[in-house]
Amino acid sequence: MSDSTTDPTVRPVVLDVWCELQCADCRTALDDLRALRARYGDRLEVRLRHFPLEKHRHAYAAAQAAEEALTQGRGWPYAEAVLARVERLDTEGEAFLLEVARELGLDAEEFDTALIDGRHLLAVDADQAEGKALGVTGTPTYLIGGERLDGGKSQEGLRARVEEIADRLLAG
Repeated sequence: MSDSTTDPTVRPVVLDVWCELQCADCRTALDDLRALRARYGDRLEVRLRHFPLEKHRHAYAAAQAAEEALTQGRGWPYAEAVLARVERLDTEGEAFLLEVARELGLDAEEFDTALIDGRHLLAVDADQAEGKALGVTGTPTYLIGGERLDGGKSQEGLRARVEEIADRLLAG
C-alpha cells in the first residue's frame, strides 16, 4: 500500500515495510518510519505491505481495512491510527476498525461493506505471498535495495541501516 505524493520527476528509493496492524513491534517501528519520511521526503517511498499473522485474530480484517482506507485516500493515517491503539484492536476487533475510519472522516459504511464483501482480499493475499517468497517470517520486516532487514527480532540500529542503504542508492 502506498499513498505517497511523490514527485513524478524524481525516482524515489522504495522501502517496503511488511507490517501487521495488530503487532506491537510494528507500532514501535512507526517512530523510525516517521523519521525516515521526515529525512528523505519524496526521495523515499515507504510502502506498507500486509503480513497478517495467524496468531492475531483481527490482523487480516485490519489489513483489508487499511486497503479500504488507501482507496479512500488515507492509507497511512489509518494504519498509524490503528497501530497507535493496537490493544483496542485486540479487544474490540472490527468495531474498532470502523471507529477509526469514522474518526478520520472516512466512509465507515463503505469500510463495513468492504470487510463483508472481501474486495481487498487479493491485495492482502498478494502482499503476504510476496513477503513469504522473500523470506519474511515476522513483522516488521523491511526491504530496501534488495536487502531484507528483520525488525521483528530487534529494532536496534535498523533505522541507521535503512538510512545507510537509502543514502547509497540515492547517491548512485
